[in-house]
Amino acid sequence: MPSVQAIDRDPSPPTTTLGYALFATRWLQAPLYFGLVAAQGVYVYKFFNELWALILRCVTGQATETYVMLAVLKLVDVVMIANLLIMVIVGGYETFVSRIGLQGHRDQPEWLSHVNSNVLKVKLATAIVGISSVHLLQMFVDVHRTSHHSLLWGTVIHMAFIASAAILAYMSGPMAAQAERAHQPAHHEPAPESPAPKVFVPAQAASREDLPSAEERVRAAGFPTRKLLEDFDSEHPRSFDRETVARLGKLDFVAAGRNVVFVGPPGTGKTHLAVGLGVRACQAGHSVLFASAARWAARLAGAREAGRLAEELAALDEHPLLIVDEVGYTPFDAESAALFFQLVAHRYERASLIVTSDRPLGRWDEIFGGPAAPAMVDRLAHHAELVRIEGESYRMRRATSAWAD
Repeated sequence: MPSVQAIDRDPSPPTTTLGYALFATRWLQAPLYFGLVAAQGVYVYKFFNELWALILRCVTGQATETYVMLAVLKLVDVVMIANLLIMVIVGGYETFVSRIGLQGHRDQPEWLSHVNSNVLKVKLATAIVGISSVHLLQMFVDVHRTSHHSLLWGTVIHMAFIASAAILAYMSGPMAAQAERAHQPAHHEPAPESPAPKVFVPAQAASREDLPSAEERVRAAGFPTRKLLEDFDSEHPRSFDRETVARLGKLDFVAAGRNVVFVGPPGTGKTHLAVGLGVRACQAGHSVLFASAARWAARLAGAREAGRLAEELAALDEHPLLIVDEVGYTPFDAESAALFFQLVAHRYERASLIVTSDRPLGRWDEIFGGPAAPAMVDRLAHHAELVRIEGESYRMRRATSAWAD
């Protein structure tokens, strides 16, 4: 565990009334985005107008192959411009006006979770290149009616768009790295004693080169085997909430410090799903630890006997996600239950837990002796996704099939 040092927190300078007023002017942009929504409605009208004209000409036999191709390209062009509008409306509003609370929504766009001005500019540039490509293709399809002068300048303009997008994409890397360095704490000489409150931070932040790779995080997590969410046989369980698991695969619950509880009979895939989420979290840059409930109990008991339980719980804060597997397979005494309660209570509303169990939370008093079970369940389930899996054991099904052969 890295050493810690105390630093003084400088009091934040008070924001003046003028500063608040200037910051509030960002809301003047809100009507602009609603205007773009109206413009999108115009493109919806244009799309169906073009589509209706295409259908009429096809039905009446007046549509040539070239006309159909050009009409379809016009429809694609309209759709791509509408996509560009959506990107500007949602991404621009999120970046420059106010946050959009879509955390946990199953349809949250992947790019919206890390949108910023640099990302938005690059995406807009690539979208414009795509639209320009469609326009250029229309010219070449209708080459007999397009002058050589128009083809030449259309190609030059398209190449200029491509070059601009490439330059923006190249510049966004150094700009993002510079912004990240600007947000990293600077190393200063020790300040003189001050009555200001003290906080504890790591003595030295790891550089990007020192950070472990995704493969190293997977190995350090302690997974029994590597399993992926994509490899889970979702057709085997008799009852299974696929939409919830798909939403969990976006890992919003890790960023929000929420919990996940998989409940079901043995062999229904609870551990597979827990490991799959853990592997995906490692690939997304999170540190993960996996162990069975019995091993977690032994680890916490050893820390308590060594007089360092508080330090152990604090060290586990370095891992945004802990996975506790097989809760319920072995009963625990009151002391072990108290240790589990301290683990759950310590991470409550701070970091995430994934728990797998063969019994619903209402029956955890059968697993944990003493009065800790109700309080532990209350904290664990307060911010949790509960996924119940019903079905026969996958392992027994394979064994039965082997015996039949």
